[in-house]
Amino acid sequence: MLRVQTLPVPCPAHLIPVATSSGAFHDLYRNALVDGAVFVIIECEGNRWTVKADTLTTGSGHVVTDAVNAEVRAAMTRLVERHEVDWGAYMGPIYFMMHGVRNEERARELAAALHAALYGDLVPLAQAVPPTV
Repeated sequence: MLRVQTLPVPCPAHLIPVATSSGAFHDLYRNALVDGAVFVIIECEGNRWTVKADTLTTGSGHVVTDAVNAEVRAAMTRLVERHEVDWGAYMGPIYFMMHGVRNEERARELAAALHAALYGDLVPLAQAVPPTV
């Protein structure tokens, strides 16, 4: 089993793990479950990237407020409307997934922002996905 340290909060984008193989995905998910941490990874799918996050791994002590979930959904909706991610994104409140991200750098940025938001820090999300003016 692949063992990595729990991601810091906030997590710098360059530390977001890549879990393109199913073995890596399952190992990283088990690590998050054991650590009681938010699970977040990126995966390469052809020439596009996917961001995945799951709060089920945190256990009952971690609460993502309705206000945070609303902000995450709004940001993900903006990404879909701006054609930065594919339609059909999973927008929580427990599992989050965005397909069709154009490159690894942007996938890492979005994953790190989502990770921070799921711990209650909305600033990185607002910076990564600014509201429509």
